[in-house]
Amino acid sequence: MKVLVVNCGSSSIKYQLIDMQTEELMAKGYLEKVGLPDSFLTHTVNGEKHRIEQKIDNHEEGIKLVLEQLTHPEYGVIKDLNEIDAVGHRVVHGGEKFSSSVLIDDSVIEAMKECIPLAPLHNPAGIIGIEACKKVLPNVPMVGVFDTAFHQTLPKMAYLYALPYEYYEKYGVRKYGFHGTSHRFVSKRVAELMNKPIEDLKIITCHLGQGASLCAVKGGKSVDTSMGLTPLAGVPMGTRCGDIDPSIVTFLMKKENLSPDEMDNIMNKKSGKLGVSGISSDDRDVEAAIKEGNERAKLAIDTFAYQVIGYIGRFAAQMDGVDVITFAGGVGENGIEVRKQICDSLSFLGVKIDEEKNNCRGKEVEITTPDSKVKVFVVPTNEELTIARDTMEIVSK
Repeated sequence: MKVLVVNCGSSSIKYQLIDMQTEELMAKGYLEKVGLPDSFLTHTVNGEKHRIEQKIDNHEEGIKLVLEQLTHPEYGVIKDLNEIDAVGHRVVHGGEKFSSSVLIDDSVIEAMKECIPLAPLHNPAGIIGIEACKKVLPNVPMVGVFDTAFHQTLPKMAYLYALPYEYYEKYGVRKYGFHGTSHRFVSKRVAELMNKPIEDLKIITCHLGQGASLCAVKGGKSVDTSMGLTPLAGVPMGTRCGDIDPSIVTFLMKKENLSPDEMDNIMNKKSGKLGVSGISSDDRDVEAAIKEGNERAKLAIDTFAYQVIGYIGRFAAQMDGVDVITFAGGVGENGIEVRKQICDSLSFLGVKIDEEKNNCRGKEVEITTPDSKVKVFVVPTNEELTIARDTMEIVSK
């Protein structure tokens, strides 16, 4: 079975074609700036990149362009679109409606539309991507895989905010959590690496990238996570502020005469490492500035690491212990220094880092010493493969 995995943003389409017989990646690509005059597609086969510059007005045109590359006479990986057996869609928000991946039909799309107020940037793009695929591949079954689904096992005391209860009943105001597909993949994979049943493990997964979240996984189920109603909560990220005193919002709105949308933009797009460092949202740029002696750049990384350490301690306490901690995501997989900084502050848990093992990027490896009471692993995430696996399982049934 060949599965096309599609992840639509408001102005982008990421995709992978995976042969599920071997779980081999056949091709992948990223279409950027959909709806803008300078849109372009980077399509990769066997490490070789092909750049296609073409004006793409909407996602339907974008999906057509993607399919053209997959069947391209020179570097195509399939001869005919009939070779695509199923499409798996990443969907950001499923609210309380979806606790697992589902076959997409009209009722699923309607439920996704009802979740738009909870994810106004992401869900509309996901729906547009599904509708575009339905038009271009009308007879191919499609599966929705939700970022929020893995966290539907949170106990009520973990997901409820101490606000008037009516806001939960009326508007669904609660913690949902995100990156669920990644946390699910990594927790399952680390149990395999340890050769232990996931049901016997207490795991803390750290998905650290431009967006960052941590998850407490007990017995294979998510019992708490750092993101909340939206992906803004938790640790500071590339441009997102993470947890702050809620009164800061109203205080700054009054002082700076800001509208709700302007305040939202500041917290989501001008804060985090970018806001503190004043340099960049990218760790590589911030770390380069640290080497040049920039104090604010160092403060941006220190603030981030401090909050990650705090969540690890909190989740270890809430699970009454932890067996293994994992790092994934762009920063988690490649940030040698930040991993060391975090682990050096976890000696109270019995964590002992092996600096030689930790000196790696993007590899699946244990980075603790043999006598470390809590094991720490780097486990590169693979959300696309998880989506493809779910898709194959559901379609096969």
